[in-house]
Amino acid sequence: MPRKAFNADGAVAVGPYSHAVESGDLLFLSGQTPIDSQTGKLAEGDIVKQTKQCFKNLFNVLEAAGLGPDDVEKVNVFLTNMDNFAAMNEVYSQQFSAPYPARTTIGVASLPLGAQIEIEMIARRSKL
Repeated sequence: MPRKAFNADGAVAVGPYSHAVESGDLLFLSGQTPIDSQTGKLAEGDIVKQTKQCFKNLFNVLEAAGLGPDDVEKVNVFLTNMDNFAAMNEVYSQQFSAPYPARTTIGVASLPLGAQIEIEMIARRSKL
């Protein structure tokens, strides 16, 4: 069976991958770095600005699939500097409402294009 993929105009892929792939009622979103889709360049600034850009990109992908933040079940956050955890967490707390999705935050040595953060998600399509 062919893969059902979604791509969003408001997100950028820097490699051979889809922004999201659907499997049953689950949507697996590829990690998004803080690339501004208008410029094609990494969002300049601190971790707050980069985190906001990651969420903007991810929420554009969710929207392209007909979903929103309330459909997110799991989030993985990758940080190149764990000293940025509190600032990232502040932005993160404003993106979702309680009960929050499950989350893992991992410190990594580096990310594509020198990004400070990358975020990926898993969402579930509601069965009505």
